[in-house]
Amino acid sequence: MTAYIGLGSNLGDRWATLRTAVGQLRTLGQVTAVSSLYETEPVGYRDQPWFLNAVVILETALEPQELLHRLLEIERAAGRQRLFPNAPRTLDLDLLLYDAVVMASEELVVPHPRLHERSFVLVPLVELAPDLIHPQFEVPLRVLMEALGERATAVRRLAGPEWVNEG
Repeated sequence: MTAYIGLGSNLGDRWATLRTAVGQLRTLGQVTAVSSLYETEPVGYRDQPWFLNAVVILETALEPQELLHRLLEIERAAGRQRLFPNAPRTLDLDLLLYDAVVMASEELVVPHPRLHERSFVLVPLVELAPDLIHPQFEVPLRVLMEALGERATAVRRLAGPEWVNEG
């Protein structure tokens, strides 16, 4: 199965944290693509440092719930604390899409319920898969990104996909 995972960090050594996270994702399957690295303004709670964001495509045999649990373990190992919604964080890993699966449980909703509202997710996701069809809206991801228009938050490309191998 193909999983699209959003990565974010705005505390500590953000680059190193994201590089380490990609390495840990490799233990969950095969990382087939890594987006460029972007710096993005915070959403929701604004009084915090800007984020570094990227997206990874992961081929995995894990079911969505098990993948979520493993992502949460990686976040905890990186020191993630959930103090309040949209709080600053050392690492945020979001399961954005899982093939064309549409599901909702108490702990997991796929596709990510706010994916279509967030340029910090859509920009790196569209970089990797512009023609991928959103399984609920049935339109390509690039169309969702274009639809953000003026609602888009600031997203600035810092490095190409090679960022993951630097340092």
